[in-house]
Amino acid sequence: MPETNEDLYAVADFCLVPIGTGEPSVAEYVAECARVLEKTGLTHKMAHCGFEEGPWSAVMKAIHDCHAAVHAKGAPRIATDIRIGTRVDKELQPGTGNAHKVKRVEEILARDAKA
Repeated sequence: MPETNEDLYAVADFCLVPIGTGEPSVAEYVAECARVLEKTGLTHKMAHCGFEEGPWSAVMKAIHDCHAAVHAKGAPRIATDIRIGTRVDKELQPGTGNAHKVKRVEEILARDAKA
């Protein structure tokens, strides 16, 4: 495995949950996080959880900035689950880390459907 002093390319799947807002919905807080992610310039997608893709330090800063923005909006507590993947065995083009995985699974399922 090659050693590198460069920032690792990371794909982070994270779920940010505002706690103690006193509201039945956290959609406004999640929307605030989405606004932050939009400004990062990193590849991101919001699903049941969100994911960010790019240099490790930029991804971690984006998650930090989401926390700061959601606290600023009034959430006294936040719980976040984060799953991060990196790889150094092949070079990934920015924005292709998760997309390639999804495409590969879709190809396998399509092949199975034809069989």
